[in-house]
Amino acid sequence: MNGIFDTLRNSFKSPEIRKKLLFTLAIFFVFRIFAHIPVAGVNIAELKQLFSSNQFLGFLDVFSGGTLSNFSVMALGLNPYINASIILQLLTMVIPKLEEMSKEGDSGRQKINQYTRILTVPLSVLQAVGVYALLKSQSLVTTLTPIELIGFIMTLVAGTVLLVWLGELITDHGVGNGISLLIFGGIVGRLPVALGQTFSTTNTQASLGLISFAALSLVVIAGIIIVNEATRQIPIHYARRMRGNKLYGGQSTHLPLRLNQAGVIPIIFAVSIVLLPTLISNVFLTSQNQALRGIAEFVNYWFASTGFFYNALYFLLVVAFTFFYTAVVFNPKKISEEIQKYGGFVPGVRPGKPTSTYLNYILTRITLVGAGFLGLVAIMPTLIQAVTGVQTLLLGGTSILIVVSVVLETFKAIEANLVMRNYEGFLNQ
Repeated sequence: MNGIFDTLRNSFKSPEIRKKLLFTLAIFFVFRIFAHIPVAGVNIAELKQLFSSNQFLGFLDVFSGGTLSNFSVMALGLNPYINASIILQLLTMVIPKLEEMSKEGDSGRQKINQYTRILTVPLSVLQAVGVYALLKSQSLVTTLTPIELIGFIMTLVAGTVLLVWLGELITDHGVGNGISLLIFGGIVGRLPVALGQTFSTTNTQASLGLISFAALSLVVIAGIIIVNEATRQIPIHYARRMRGNKLYGGQSTHLPLRLNQAGVIPIIFAVSIVLLPTLISNVFLTSQNQALRGIAEFVNYWFASTGFFYNALYFLLVVAFTFFYTAVVFNPKKISEEIQKYGGFVPGVRPGKPTSTYLNYILTRITLVGAGFLGLVAIMPTLIQAVTGVQTLLLGGTSILIVVSVVLETFKAIEANLVMRNYEGFLNQ
């Protein structure tokens, strides 16, 4: 804790870092202003009731920072950009040209980022049309003329593009990780409202539940920090070799394998799938056809967020997607080839295929632990609610993962800037 306060104090002593921090706070202020500018023609009061009763929409509202339930001009939030980033990341693994581009350094990453921004626009249009169709089916928005509908869609798309631009400004001129920081700011911005609802309905018995909630929250946060920072160090030795009159190699290093290679993405994938049946069934709950209405009620019963079937399926999907995404982002065969190419080897393991098999064995074991932890974090709201009885302040697994991860990465970036500043000062002496 003292290290965190020391980092903050030292960062404000540096004019350059202080300027970046103040710039980031200014962008946050602009973001929150736009988050309260509503789109015309939407019944906000009834819309908030819809979001409180629909988990899928509530999940999307987390990533929009509450702008979707308020239906501001930034109602779509960063969801289209996140989806575009995931699509491009997956395509990078299957399209050789994109894979080569990702290895070209800054120029390649800039091209991929440009493709991500371009793909964000059509995804924003599709999501805006879907949101309008949902609102119209719930009688939350008036019927719009074609011109008004185009204006409605363009407003939402422009809000997303503006939000992406603000995030990139933080990345370029602020403390970095602009997109993640805006998501973090949106999640934290909703916390005072939840706290206010909790304390306004708190009695003596509920106070004990609130204390238990706070204690469990600290335990969960500590667990997330430990898992996020945990790595398995694989020793790598490089053989000595002569090139001309120079001797190369002979060093020893480590290959760090993170316990949680996939981050929060498996939870995003899993929750999108597990909530989809409920979202579809809600459309048929008011159907005149008794058979369709019965099927919708059956689906809603089995996919209730507090039910065993829903949480068991959610847990298994998170575990499955963790293994899938880890296999996509980390290829043991390619890593072993790169190690062999530069004359490296794992002590006690032959180069080539045996190294690939060994890395895959280690990765599978640590991924099993990381996947189990992510699965527990995903179903954490139901567990916390059952233990503490606190209904208005749920410990969202996805939200807390994002908050803790962003805080850790931001402090690492600030510490790196402080080290660089001290290093440059040393050289200038």
